[in-house]
Amino acid sequence: MNDVAVGRALRAIRIHLGLRQADVALKAGVRQQLVSRIERGDSGRMSRQTVSRVLGAVGADVVTTVRWRGGQLDRLLDEGHAALVGATADLLRRHGWQVLTEVTYAEWGERGSVDILAWHAATRRLLVVEVKTEIASAEELLRRHDEKVRLGPKLARDRFGEAPRSVTRLLVLASRTANRTRLARLEASVGATYPARGPAVRRWIADPLVTDPMHGLLVLREPDRTRRSVRRVRPTSRLQ
Repeated sequence: MNDVAVGRALRAIRIHLGLRQADVALKAGVRQQLVSRIERGDSGRMSRQTVSRVLGAVGADVVTTVRWRGGQLDRLLDEGHAALVGATADLLRRHGWQVLTEVTYAEWGERGSVDILAWHAATRRLLVVEVKTEIASAEELLRRHDEKVRLGPKLARDRFGEAPRSVTRLLVLASRTANRTRLARLEASVGATYPARGPAVRRWIADPLVTDPMHGLLVLREPDRTRRSVRRVRPTSRLQ
């Protein structure tokens, strides 16, 4: 999103909420002139933290998009995501779950894919897993995961041939310092949606009758093949 688009978004949200620029400035702890500059598309020379603070005052987030060599960046990022999906799928299979990955859906204008759809036949439990190497937007994450859980019963009937007794959500997050820091800041929203953590989640995966439903979050180390792809880069005198 460029500076002009950020400014237009801030102004639209502010007006929708019935706020003045001065109201937003007071809540963000900045001057009204700075809010005005952002709305005019002049945020390029401001720090990201300042812009995020102003947008946070109206309940908005900044999501940065990086482009690199056409589609090569997508493939580079997907490698880490695919490895984490594979590690999660292996964990579930070891405990007797049937696992499907990248399950697509298109229902009444809602389109997307579920990272992992897992079925425990003995208990008729359906697990809808969202896998993230990083959290870009908590609001988007919660909204999309909720959509997939809501569609879970139909997906279970279509893919496994039975209606589930319960539908459970699980968020799997890569074990990174930045993710743990962001989780601590988002505990109020993320914690309420995924109350069960680490050991409790693993116990439930091993025995889904322990409790029902179990909505939780599991932090996993990224597979070795992903970490090995990170290598030291020697400094050069100039960019090639």
